[in-house]
Amino acid sequence: MLIVNKRPGDIVQGDKTGDTPLSEVVKQYIAEKYNKPGAVFLGVVHRLDRPTSGIVVFARTSKALSRLNKMFSERETEKTYWAIVKNDPPKPSDRLVHYLKRNPKQNKSYAHSNEVPESKKAILSYSVAKKLDRYTLLEIDLETGRHHQIRSQLSAIGCPIKGDLKYDFDRSNKDGSIHLHARKLSLMHPVKKEPLTVIAPPPKDVLWDLCV
Repeated sequence: MLIVNKRPGDIVQGDKTGDTPLSEVVKQYIAEKYNKPGAVFLGVVHRLDRPTSGIVVFARTSKALSRLNKMFSERETEKTYWAIVKNDPPKPSDRLVHYLKRNPKQNKSYAHSNEVPESKKAILSYSVAKKLDRYTLLEIDLETGRHHQIRSQLSAIGCPIKGDLKYDFDRSNKDGSIHLHARKLSLMHPVKKEPLTVIAPPPKDVLWDLCV
């Protein structure tokens, strides 16, 4: 497999924008590094939202892809995110349970405290990792992997992520990023069967630098 620290703004897979996706950049890298003529196999195991940064896992063989897909779908991985948010959360640490309903036209998920039709249960745990002058750094552990889950759930408790206009932050970041970073991933290596933990440094930025 191959693990990349994605920059904010990169798309993981091709979409209607026509921008070159990270998957194509990684294929090119593999072709050049290992001198592979012809088509390069690369499996996309999971995705990150375009404005988000951090760990993305790709599979280099079909066997690894099926094993990694199983691990991710059966929640055999541990994912930790960092988010820089406006406002202190109601509690220093908490486990949030919401029911997210996705609106495809808006490409947005709405968090409800009770189950509503066509909603999916979303669970995360957060803790305050650091207090900055005007913002707070939260460390988040995901129990489920729903569309825009962290963004929607944090907004629902009054803690929108810096730069995330879609989820109630008051202005965007100049580069179109949001301050959400896939910081850490723990999983079993799909071939060696050894535990593996990867930690990705956040992008270079005044606020992120204060957090590291």
